[in-house]
Amino acid sequence: MIARQAIVNGGQAVVGYELFDRSHARNDHTAASDVLAVFSVLSHVGTEELIGKSLLFVNCTHESLSGGHLELVNPDRIVLEIPPLDNDALAEVPARVPLLAALRERGFHLAFNQTVLESAYAPWLVLADFIKLDLSVLPPDQATVLINHARGHTDAELVAEKIETAQQYDLVSSLGVEMFQGYWFARPSLVQTRLLSPTQASLIELLNLVRGQATTAAIEEVLKKDAALAFNLMRLINSAGLGLPREITSFRDAVMLLGLKRLFRWAAMLLTATRNGDAPPAVGHTAVVRGRFMELLALASPSREQADEAFLAGMFSMLDQMLGIPLPQALDLLDLAPELVEQILERNGALGHLLTLVQTCETNDDHAFDDALARVPLSSKDINMAHLQALAWADQITAP
Repeated sequence: MIARQAIVNGGQAVVGYELFDRSHARNDHTAASDVLAVFSVLSHVGTEELIGKSLLFVNCTHESLSGGHLELVNPDRIVLEIPPLDNDALAEVPARVPLLAALRERGFHLAFNQTVLESAYAPWLVLADFIKLDLSVLPPDQATVLINHARGHTDAELVAEKIETAQQYDLVSSLGVEMFQGYWFARPSLVQTRLLSPTQASLIELLNLVRGQATTAAIEEVLKKDAALAFNLMRLINSAGLGLPREITSFRDAVMLLGLKRLFRWAAMLLTATRNGDAPPAVGHTAVVRGRFMELLALASPSREQADEAFLAGMFSMLDQMLGIPLPQALDLLDLAPELVEQILERNGALGHLLTLVQTCETNDDHAFDDALARVPLSSKDINMAHLQALAWADQITAP
């Protein structure tokens, strides 16, 4: 379940929402659950949540900051709340800057809590659009010092959160803070999300049409034949994550606004979430992990320009298990380039070698891993990092 809580301006006008996994209130949440929450928020919160110039604040983990779910949304009205690192990981602060800067360059706004004002986080402070000050842990004198310090060292907007009394509000507002959040203004409400399962036949037909750059009219006909597929697309196109100024009510407009590239990625991920017969849920999860893992490895290697094909090679290498038919027959259902099919089946070429490497990571076969590693221009550190990121990101599609 996802909860939301209003952030208000001057105690009156709603300027945005913070959305977060309710497991944050407990101590049993995981990085994977945070990734799922981020994707659910961006995909399923309705356009009524964004009015005028309002912003959508979304809690994130560092693992959830890279992945296809952020490529499916319009970043202009989205604020990604970046958590601090554990004390024993502070040395990684500079290493996180390129990813954070890239997100900001793409149009996302970044928010940090008060720890970003510490000297260790100086590389992040220049990227801050918002700084959230937690009044539940800051006594009045310390809050005053931090607000004055922030005013002198950053142009970021300050948000006073967890305000529960009039005294807390009076203090921070007298110091020039204009954005507030807390029980004194409003309590959190719940956001319902839902995903229907389209048929695999419809998804495969849609993938083939999009990859072949079919006309919008042809793609529209596929959507009309599968109510679940149509529902999911219209829910996405009218989500707060895309931030469109009006509600879209036609399939034609939805296809044209989303674009063929994003439509293909969305449909491919949906395919991994559908199951045929007795295929276990783990099959779809593994397919998503493989796809993202392959994509990240390609981006870190000289095969960078093949990142999209790497994603497909990893995901579609599991088609035999998803559809319950031999892999060559399954791949024939899709209009893929012959070179890509050959690399998936024969494990040759750059993508074939990456696929072999990815499979050795799934089986934990050290000897096979060493052999596969010798055929790719990557280090063990690159591979381990990409694997962890892929595992976290994959749960956004396959989690129940």
